Amino acid sequence: MPWQNNNGDKNRGPWGSGPGGSNQEPPNIDELIRKGQDKFRSAFGGGGGGKGGGKSMVMLIALFLVISYLYAAFYKVQPDEAGVVLRFGKWIETTGTGLHFHFPPIDQVIIKKVTAVNKIDVGFGGSKKERQMLTGDENIVDVQYSILWRIKDPARFLFNLDQKEQSIKSVSESAMREVVAKTPIEKIMTSERLEIEMEVRSIMQRVLDNYEGGIEITQIKMNTVSPPAQVSEAFNDVQKAEADRDKTINEAKKYQNKIVPRARGDAEKINQEAEAYRAKAITMAQGESARFLAVYAQYKLAKDVTRRRLYLETMEKILGQTDKVILEKGGNGVLPYLPLPAIKKQN
Repeated sequence: MPWQNNNGDKNRGPWGSGPGGSNQEPPNIDELIRKGQDKFRSAFGGGGGGKGGGKSMVMLIALFLVISYLYAAFYKVQPDEAGVVLRFGKWIETTGTGLHFHFPPIDQVIIKKVTAVNKIDVGFGGSKKERQMLTGDENIVDVQYSILWRIKDPARFLFNLDQKEQSIKSVSESAMREVVAKTPIEKIMTSERLEIEMEVRSIMQRVLDNYEGGIEITQIKMNTVSPPAQVSEAFNDVQKAEADRDKTINEAKKYQNKIVPRARGDAEKINQEAEAYRAKAITMAQGESARFLAVYAQYKLAKDVTRRRLYLETMEKILGQTDKVILEKGGNGVLPYLPLPAIKKQN
């Protein structure tokens, strides 16, 4: 440096001033800046300056701009996302998972999560008009339910619906009121909640598809179904009375199921006994008739013999079963008879 070559005098300062030295002007600042710029240009291949240095700087700036544009032009879509590409504000395509290219600034990419399930609660803390509905049997019921939904078509979701959650909520209220209005309150609160949820989901999906909203309703979940607080006590009494009625009906049916088969069995037994008696009586009558006809045939051949035989057989049957005492004709010399055997039987 110039201040290092001042006749080797160590006592002088950097600009030649100091004890025993001559006075010199300090270096020009503009000159130092100019020399620094020249060295900067030479470091990037521009030589000593002029046109070569300007071209190098332009190339460097151009390379920087190209790299920046490419960096901005590529975008990445995650597995749970979808990219909506717009060109001058118009939808061009919807891209899936992976690395993609677009042309900024004429292209714009909007990335939306399509696998995330969103939830909307209806009737929780809202007005009474929102949750109170009229049932098929003209009762009023409070219904609190949740809507689970996700994006099915990102492009339609972005441009076809303005107030998305409010639209989904309004469609759900309309569908829920439609289904509840044709269902009795008892079934709403007990046995048909799952069927109601499935029907409401089907109606909502059909309406949203007509709107081309790009939304899929995954589930409708009815959390609380109850009568209004003002009539809940009376409603519980009605439910209890209906439960007692059902219990009595079930007990009567149980008794009916027990007594009717038994009565049918007894009736069948009586019918069978009557049939057996009828068959027996007919058979005996036929036998007696055949016997009579056989005897009558013999009677016509020998009337006197047959008549006597019938008389003797009849008297044999009658007298054979009685106690009898035979006396000679007149009964002279016989003491009065005391019926001791009859008295003995009585004792």
